[in-house]
Amino acid sequence: MSGKVYIVGAGPGDPSLLTIRALELINEADLILADDLIGEEIKKVIPEDKLMDVGKKTSGLGQEEINRLIVDLTREKKVVRLKGGDPFLFGRGGEEIAYLKKNGVKFEIVPGITSAIAVPEIVGIPVTDRNITSTFTVITGHEKDESSRINWKALAELGGTIVILMGVENLKRNMDKLRKNGMDPKMPVSIIEKGVTGSGRVLHGDLSNIAEIAREEDLSPPAVIVVGEVTRFPLYKEEEIKI
Repeated sequence: MSGKVYIVGAGPGDPSLLTIRALELINEADLILADDLIGEEIKKVIPEDKLMDVGKKTSGLGQEEINRLIVDLTREKKVVRLKGGDPFLFGRGGEEIAYLKKNGVKFEIVPGITSAIAVPEIVGIPVTDRNITSTFTVITGHEKDESSRINWKALAELGGTIVILMGVENLKRNMDKLRKNGMDPKMPVSIIEKGVTGSGRVLHGDLSNIAEIAREEDLSPPAVIVVGEVTRFPLYKEEEIKI
């Protein structure tokens, strides 16, 4: 069973939202290399002797070290590389697969439910609605410096829903970028904190005040930020939301 690694998406954090294939592989694996963002509830379904935490925050490992570790361990064990959400959406799955191919290691990719869609959906916010918008864009909010590969002007002018992942730290800066590039300061924004963990909440505001609201409410990651008209019409009442 050795000589092959399984790159598996864990979904948005609720074990019930794991795919059947993901759960099969978790049960069959000799070793599971887990990211920080797979969620504590999912870690609870993994036997402790199978789980190796290689999240950058908790383990201190860099991406190149993780790549080498996957290759070395896969020579002897059936390894699942378990990543939060979907492996190819800001999950560095592509980088890891490129390294595996370079080193002649076989792999299988198992998609996961991305939090970019699932978390807004859980609280009744559709990322698209034929009466509101037919487009949505997912971006990272985790760019550390002012040199950005995101075209903020085009994004502000597009008019669709914008979903920002990993954006709590740079929330104010990113909201300011959208305003400075022409988006209406009153454009509504919702932030879903800890979306499917059982201890989540939703904050509502607009481009001009959401960063201050988040600061006052002591918002902490992980959180999904949704910018756009779709956030004006949540399909659930507040008291009906269970996240």
